[in-house]
Amino acid sequence: MMTTPEPSTSSASTRNIAWIVLVSLLAAVLLSIVLVIVVFGGARENVISAAVLLAFAAGAGLLGVLSARRSDQPQRWALIAAGWLALAGTILVIWPGVVETAAIAWVAPVLLLALVVWMTLRVRRELHSRIRPWLIYPVFALIACAALAAGYETVQESLDRRAHPMHGQLIDVGGGRRLYLSCTGSGSPTVILVQGAGEPSSIWAWIAPDVARDTRVCVYDRAGRGWSDPAPSHQDGIAIAADLNALLTAAHEPSPYVVVGHSFGGLYTRAFAARYPNQTAGVVLLDGSDPHQFTLPGYPIFYEGYRRVSALFPSLARFGIGRLTYRSQYDDLPTEASAEQYMFWCTARHARSFRDEWAAAPLAMRQAGSLVTLGNRPLMVVTALKDAQEGWAALQGQVPKLSSNSSHWSLATTSHSSLIEDKADAAFASQAIREVVTAVRTSKPLPRH
Repeated sequence: MMTTPEPSTSSASTRNIAWIVLVSLLAAVLLSIVLVIVVFGGARENVISAAVLLAFAAGAGLLGVLSARRSDQPQRWALIAAGWLALAGTILVIWPGVVETAAIAWVAPVLLLALVVWMTLRVRRELHSRIRPWLIYPVFALIACAALAAGYETVQESLDRRAHPMHGQLIDVGGGRRLYLSCTGSGSPTVILVQGAGEPSSIWAWIAPDVARDTRVCVYDRAGRGWSDPAPSHQDGIAIAADLNALLTAAHEPSPYVVVGHSFGGLYTRAFAARYPNQTAGVVLLDGSDPHQFTLPGYPIFYEGYRRVSALFPSLARFGIGRLTYRSQYDDLPTEASAEQYMFWCTARHARSFRDEWAAAPLAMRQAGSLVTLGNRPLMVVTALKDAQEGWAALQGQVPKLSSNSSHWSLATTSHSSLIEDKADAAFASQAIREVVTAVRTSKPLPRH
């Protein structure tokens, strides 16, 4: 009598463990995406990193449990790895400030690489399936490369600081906190340049020396950016304006000032002028962000999407992603300024500052709206129309009404970024600043264009 051979128990077990590994890994990846984009979208670095660690801890735990119950190849290493990942994630949650320490940048890559080596050795003993060389080893290799990239990023950031020394000075603004300030030229009124979201002071490399031929010009780094120390808490537009006032006062820079804002810097310029009217001689808005920007079609959706995406930048920057992303971003600037921009934008520290600033944008816009009039103080509005958002020109057309002494330039071939990064376009910005300086000096109305 013929009998049908039963399927091999070993073969079935191998198939089971392969599916268990695949499902556990997919669960970890999908849970990570949901947590960082949806549940905690826009959160600070410690929360985003903790969410990823806890998601992979859950995936590793799932692998350990299912492999013990549904196969004869229990992956005990996965339960231990899950414990370590969960511990790391928990530390980030209960100690948010750890991401701001220098130690974590040096220690974390070593610990991650050690974990990968240990897991590889355990997998060789406990996992007997073709999914080991096809999936597990490539995943482990990817994690090992990430650990090495993180180590390289830490070393390179240290070398960058040595290669590009600070040219200005650090001024104590109270409580031992210091902000970077660099002033050149002579004459009055002093021009204060306030850059846009995320930008260090080196973004003014074309404009600052050009205007300094006619008067004194100061550039500075906001808290947590460039050379400046971080703020003790999140900063809104009023806090940024107060910082600027404290910096100029501590540096003994005589007021009143011509305050110039580009992009988001326009919001802080308005907040400064509203809060310190006696120290504001004139204002220049270089395609400055507007308090009513959320009324533009599509801007609320763009803002919310970018708010969630920008929250990923600090964690990604630790693995050198910023170094790849910004490699040629500022090539239109002078060589030294371009290198300094690249040096700062690559770092997790800078990405954290940018994320915090973007998150505070709606409040900063409302605070900028507190400036309802400049009286007869000169106001120059420069609008970049190339690739502008729908409705931007009309919104900018309302800004000159803030002053009875205003002028408005609309530049059809100039973009938002080229207005300060391109040498030829930046010349228009410099000329606009000079016209306000002249109007302040002579007490004459701004020329109409």
